[in-house]
Amino acid sequence: MIGIYKEKIGGVPSLIVVDKAYEKQALPTVFYFHGITSAKEHNLTQGYLLAEKGFRVVLPDSMYHGEREVGDISEVTYYLFQIVLQNVKELNDMKEDLETRGLILDGRVGVAGTSMGGITTASALSQYPWIKTAAILMGSPKLSTFARELVDVYAKTGKLPLTDEEINQLYDTLTLYDLSLQAERLSDRPVLFWHGDSDPVVPFAHSHSFYEYAKKIYSNPNHLKFIREKGRGHKVSRYATLETVKWFVRYL
Repeated sequence: MIGIYKEKIGGVPSLIVVDKAYEKQALPTVFYFHGITSAKEHNLTQGYLLAEKGFRVVLPDSMYHGEREVGDISEVTYYLFQIVLQNVKELNDMKEDLETRGLILDGRVGVAGTSMGGITTASALSQYPWIKTAAILMGSPKLSTFARELVDVYAKTGKLPLTDEEINQLYDTLTLYDLSLQAERLSDRPVLFWHGDSDPVVPFAHSHSFYEYAKKIYSNPNHLKFIREKGRGHKVSRYATLETVKWFVRYL
């Protein structure tokens, strides 16, 4: 029987989805990050399907989301990249917490996410060689490019709550986490991309063009896969979810 447990992992409010029979045992572990204005509960389908295959799945609430929500949730879109950077930091905190408890089997850690969670996943791959495999669902690995595009859009509304100096500092920081600027850090690790080619929110071209580049530096072509879903907008399909589960079964 699959259980759902609510607790703080590394100080982050999270849901843990795991087979009750193995709740206290070390298991391969998947961290799954939600999208902007979403929350941990919205990824329970992915958590359940992965837990059925023997994984411990951690669904964290990102800063300003879910249990951590403050003020008007619609305003958090202006802080997308600060949230991504915080997610990356907290991923390491959560992983160390579970390691200390002896709950991660043989260092087998996977990371996945949807939209902002996919951007988080790509950014984390640029930082942590301990991530064994990952799935990026409609997320951009081109962190700096996407930031500049969104800042241009937000600036036209006159509501962007950042000064020019803060924006420039943000750009400088993002280059350190931008996977597209350091694709060699993938080090042939298995990574799955899924993206609908009619996505109006996160540009399909960002993930697809990066994949086309990255596959040239992979020695094992089977470790890199891109699934293009024709006519799909900014919503993960059941097909994408099932393919993600298959990916982790195969590589984690």
